[in-house]
Amino acid sequence: VPLAEISLMNKLIHTSLVESDQHVEILQRDPSSPLFSVKTFEELPLKRELLRGVYMMGFNRPSKIQEQALPLMLAYPPQNLIAQSQSGTGKTAAFVLAMLSRANANEKYPQCLCLAPTYELALQIGQVVRAIGKFCTDIKVNYAVRGNRIPKGTVLEEQIIIGTPGTTLDWCFKHRILDLTKISLFVLDEADIMIDTQGLSCQSIRIHRALPKNCQVLLFSATFKEPVRAFAERIIPDPIVIKLREEELTLSNIRQYFMVCQNSEEQYKALCNLYGSFTIGQVMIFCQTRRLADWLSEKMSRDGHQVATLTAELTVVQRASVIQRFREGKEKVLIATNVCARGIDVQQVTTVVNFGLPRDLDGEPDFETYLHRIGRAGRFGHRGIAFSMVENETVELVHKIEEHFQTTIKQLDPYDMDELERLAA
Repeated sequence: VPLAEISLMNKLIHTSLVESDQHVEILQRDPSSPLFSVKTFEELPLKRELLRGVYMMGFNRPSKIQEQALPLMLAYPPQNLIAQSQSGTGKTAAFVLAMLSRANANEKYPQCLCLAPTYELALQIGQVVRAIGKFCTDIKVNYAVRGNRIPKGTVLEEQIIIGTPGTTLDWCFKHRILDLTKISLFVLDEADIMIDTQGLSCQSIRIHRALPKNCQVLLFSATFKEPVRAFAERIIPDPIVIKLREEELTLSNIRQYFMVCQNSEEQYKALCNLYGSFTIGQVMIFCQTRRLADWLSEKMSRDGHQVATLTAELTVVQRASVIQRFREGKEKVLIATNVCARGIDVQQVTTVVNFGLPRDLDGEPDFETYLHRIGRAGRFGHRGIAFSMVENETVELVHKIEEHFQTTIKQLDPYDMDELERLAA
């Protein structure tokens, strides 16, 4: 799944902040300069209308990244900033607050420009702007995205422009309706995706070069690996860098088991035996193919289970809706192909079932997908449990996974109900 789709799904899903106890690291050009952090939104220089919007969004207090980033973003004189933090930690709300704070409602021309890598991500940012800025009725937004055709000679009166790099370039240099010399705040969201997508980074740099020298630049990224670092250095002079350490997937807090079955029907019986022995809240079941996922979904639904299915032919919005329903507990079982193996956080999941092991094109274990699959059961330090249903000829793959991760995957007899009940206890 493209990184942009994963990012959009997380933006659609995370309606509240993900709690994180990870360390926030701040790198600044002047180490002796005092740093300020806040514990409440009232401590920030925010208009009353913005505070109302923040609380209407359900944000009761700043997240870890917001505690450190917002005082820097809103400071005078304006400071350039790079913020690295994964999905759900409040990055979008933070830079939206900065744009709404910097925009002067009395001036009827674009002052804040935000670039996102895709049309869908740009619209999603716009939704956050509308939600937080609900009571800032004089501040308007326009979208420099495909399909939004603005006639040449149009005078833009909206203070905030959200767009994709290609269309924004056209508005600036082809149609000449967006004057970059008047932009005072430039936001570049999803920098790691920009770099991963051909052409977007060059377009973003070209836009940046046309901005005034005193324009404040905010760059946001889920990662801060070398390509992002090099890109940021070309875009931002003397930035302060805020990093929320990337969460590492680990198997240390996940108990792993495997069961040997003859075929899909036996795998299904083993799954039923698990349900008969365990008090399973919400479970994610991974299948290698869409056909197998559909077969399993139909079988479980017929047996009375509340099941949702997540496969590649769904649109991003449909996928996000399925995951949101699962998060809300409307379905207890989420059956997915590898489209959902990474990037999606559902905190209630403590049990993962592999209905067959993930394999690459050569028939070897797909170690990375296995890690991301069972990692869904151990999010945010929770203890989890993972079961793999395998056929006789694929037991060797289990041992290869054990060797690769230096871990132990214990074999269970799918028909030994006493052993399953002891395990559940």
